[in-house]
Amino acid sequence: MQNLIQLKDRIFIAGHNGMVGSAICRSLLSKNYTNILTANRSDLDLEDFDSVDNWIQASQPDVVVLAAAKVGGIEANNMYPASFLLQNLKIQNNVIEASWRNGVRRLLFLGSSCIYPKYAIQPIKEEALLESALEPTNQWYAIAKISGIKLCNALRIQYGFDAISLMPTNLYGPGDNYHPRNSHVLPSFIRRFNEAAEKGEKSVTCWGSGSPYREFLHVDDLSDACVYCLEKWKPKKDELQFLNVGTGVDLTIKELAETVANITGYQGQILWDKSKPDGTPRKLLNIDRISTLGWKAKIPLVDGLKDTVALFKQTNHQLRT
Repeated sequence: MQNLIQLKDRIFIAGHNGMVGSAICRSLLSKNYTNILTANRSDLDLEDFDSVDNWIQASQPDVVVLAAAKVGGIEANNMYPASFLLQNLKIQNNVIEASWRNGVRRLLFLGSSCIYPKYAIQPIKEEALLESALEPTNQWYAIAKISGIKLCNALRIQYGFDAISLMPTNLYGPGDNYHPRNSHVLPSFIRRFNEAAEKGEKSVTCWGSGSPYREFLHVDDLSDACVYCLEKWKPKKDELQFLNVGTGVDLTIKELAETVANITGYQGQILWDKSKPDGTPRKLLNIDRISTLGWKAKIPLVDGLKDTVALFKQTNHQLRT
């Protein structure tokens, strides 16, 4: 069967400088998709509709991948709820609507596993969307992402716009955010345990109880899934228009902390501050649908973590010298 995208297609990656966007660029280039369009913030303001509409009209992409978003961990979501909701809604609405209005042939919207209810049945099927209440600590981001899924779906129903969506689980890998306050759990562990190992600290205190389960996907696996689905997946009218992307394997936050500590060389105690929120108890994605299409993740967590920690250490060393 002929691929749904072609090597000659003009492919716009919104958010190409981010962890996900840059990984998708790498994956496309590795498969000989060389006609990749990007734009810097000085030339394109994704939060301004006229800017986005004019840019897409002038650049005429055949395919758009929407990987741009405001992201962060529990603390950032709690501190900046309006920012997470407003900025993500603006970015999504502008890129999706402008793509449809200007005749883009195919669009991929990237969401997040946080769209699902806090107490969804595990592993979480796509049908769980909107069945019950969200996790309060990231509901603002989740609501924005749900709106993006529904906008893509609505445009397909009303106008036949070929927009698909993927919902990845927790990501890690090159280009991650290691900010001490605004990062997600895994990069925050890498930074914290690496610093503690270098300083010879006797203990590291982590948020929560360590009991929640989480699933982690290397960003290069996600980018591979994105290109695969752009090439192969065209849902029928009566099918769901979004797919889960994950590994099908999870572990506790405590196990994750111990794994990262071991890889970074930290040998002290790991303490848990149970006054801090745990978030969703478990968030393992059901990946039956994307597996049926013929795609699966290739990078084991420990291997991916070793490479990620090595890159983090190298980057930190370069910044200091």
